[in-house]
Amino acid sequence: MTTFKTENRHGYSVKFSPNRSNLLAIATSQYYGFKGGGTLFLVTYDEDRCLITKKYEMHWEDGLFDVVWSRSVYSLLVTGSGDGTVQMWNYKYPSQKPVRTFNEHKKEVCSVDWCQNSVDDFLLSASWDCSVKLWDPNKYCSLTTYKGHDRLVYEAKWSPFLSSCFASVSGDGMLDIWDCSSPLRPSVKINAHQAEILSCSWNQFYPFVLATGGAEGLIRIWDIRKLLTPIFQLEGCQDAVKRVQCSPHHWSTLVSASYDCTTKIWDYGVSSEPRQSHQNHSDYVYGLDMSADQDGLMADCGWDAEVRVFRI
Repeated sequence: MTTFKTENRHGYSVKFSPNRSNLLAIATSQYYGFKGGGTLFLVTYDEDRCLITKKYEMHWEDGLFDVVWSRSVYSLLVTGSGDGTVQMWNYKYPSQKPVRTFNEHKKEVCSVDWCQNSVDDFLLSASWDCSVKLWDPNKYCSLTTYKGHDRLVYEAKWSPFLSSCFASVSGDGMLDIWDCSSPLRPSVKINAHQAEILSCSWNQFYPFVLATGGAEGLIRIWDIRKLLTPIFQLEGCQDAVKRVQCSPHHWSTLVSASYDCTTKIWDYGVSSEPRQSHQNHSDYVYGLDMSADQDGLMADCGWDAEVRVFRI
C-alpha cells in the first residue's frame, strides 16, 4: 500500500487516467468542503518503488467534489465544484485557469461524468439543485437539463453500453434511467432505497444491470427490466455507502467506500458478504477507483487528507 498526503485538503474523488495507467487525479476541498477552496492534484504512481509523486496541482476558489478524465484528449479533466460550476482543465498548462468553466447550476455540483463511447463527447453534471445537465465540452451553454428528482442529485453515470442513456440517483431514494432524446421524464424510475442514494455504477458486462449505494448502508444490484426488487442485496457497511463501482475486469465484483471508514470488495456472484474489508482511513472514505488497465489495482481517498493506492 502506498500513501499520498493531500496537504490539508480533504479528499472527495480519485480517478486513474484512462490513457496513462500510472497517473491519478484527486479532487479535494479545504475545511471538509464547507468553506475554502479546492485543489486538483495530479500524481504518478510507481508500484515498484511504492512511491506516489506529485506532478501538478491546480486551484479553484471553492471546494472540488468530483473529477473525471477525458477519454479522447489525454490531458483534459473536468471537475465539479461547491459553487455550482464545472471546470475543464488541461494539465499541459497547470499554472493557468481552467480552459473552460460552465456556470449554470444553482448549487453544489457533486458528480461529473464523461461519455464512455467512442463517438459522442458529452459531459454530465449532477447537482444539489435537483438537476442533471448535459454538456458539449466545446460549448459554454448546456444542451439539456433533466429534472426528474425531488431532492438533490448525488450522481449521474453514463451507460457503457446503451447509447445516450444514463442513470441518476438522488436524496429522494429514486434511481432514474434517462434517454437523452427524451429529457422531460426518465424512461425508468425505481424506488431503489428507503433512504438517500449516494452513488450508482453500471455493470461493465451486462447492459441492463447496475448497482446503487444507500445512506442506510445497503448496496443493491438492479436489472432495470425488473422494477420491483433488486436482484442482489449486499449488507455489511455500518454506515452510509458513499461510492460504489463495478469492476471493469469481473462481472460480479464491485467495490464500495463508506462513512464507516472502510473500502470493501464484494463478489455478489459468490456471496452477499464482503470478500475483503480495508480500513485505510481514519475518517470518511469519499472517493475510490479501480484501474481499468491493471486488474486488482485500486485507489481511495478520504477526509483524513490521504490517498491510498493498493492491490486487492
